[in-house]
Amino acid sequence: MFSALIKTMRPRQWTKNGFVFFAIIFDKQLFHYSAFLHTLAGFGLFCLISSVVYLINDIADIEADRQHPIKKNRPLPSGKLSIKIAWIAAILFVAITLPLAYWLAPNFAAVLVAYLFINLAYSKWLKHIPIVDVFVIAAGFVLRVEAGVTLIIVERFSPWLYVVTTLGSLYLGFGKRRSELALLALGAGSHRKVLEGYSIPLLDQYITIVSAATILSYSLYTFSAPNLPANHSMMLTIPFVAYIIFRYLYLIQMTQNAGAPDEVLLTDRPIKIAIFLTGLVILTVFYLKI
Repeated sequence: MFSALIKTMRPRQWTKNGFVFFAIIFDKQLFHYSAFLHTLAGFGLFCLISSVVYLINDIADIEADRQHPIKKNRPLPSGKLSIKIAWIAAILFVAITLPLAYWLAPNFAAVLVAYLFINLAYSKWLKHIPIVDVFVIAAGFVLRVEAGVTLIIVERFSPWLYVVTTLGSLYLGFGKRRSELALLALGAGSHRKVLEGYSIPLLDQYITIVSAATILSYSLYTFSAPNLPANHSMMLTIPFVAYIIFRYLYLIQMTQNAGAPDEVLLTDRPIKIAIFLTGLVILTVFYLKI
């Protein structure tokens, strides 16, 4: 039962909460001891609250998941985890997380509450509305970035990063919908109602728009943010970011193996290498001042 609960909490998807570190990294405070500890604690609390969302979402989707070729093996639809235990765990995590978040920073607690309520609305209603469902997913990533901002005293954090986060997460969200649609084919609507509102050609147009906008907005950030070097060396990261976007698109269309972006980040070696190189260049530019 404990193993099934941990699996339902989706620890592999906690990588998404790494966006909490955007503020401390891009505001050049990564090596500030106090700021780092605050951000690390916030990351842990965000992981707990995101697990609450996964638990509640699986409870709400239990019948649909039982009809899904892959999701039917999850602990709740397969019967390995009872609904009662899932509810108890979700309530307990909320009771632990929110007071600790308020103690850490009141504004951080407010962001967690907003994230929780938006995702509860998503589980109940919004996930059934085409386009809105992906925008809600994008809002979750933006809230992660905002959570990181509330945890430290921000000096020169560029608003361009909110734009990049929004567009990049829309890209991943539409890519996930396309992959799901291709996987489930003609029976897609019976597994996820919102897929009835999409088609592969339509999603391809959305993906084309947001992928181009993501690359453009990130490029603008690299030479317009106020805390970047005057020699524009941050532009060295643009090819790596573009490669990550193109590689994910390749996986969507050529392998149909990109339904879960977090899984791609953990399993696709070229993307992992590109992310590592991007991070290495960012750290070099910001902290070695090259």
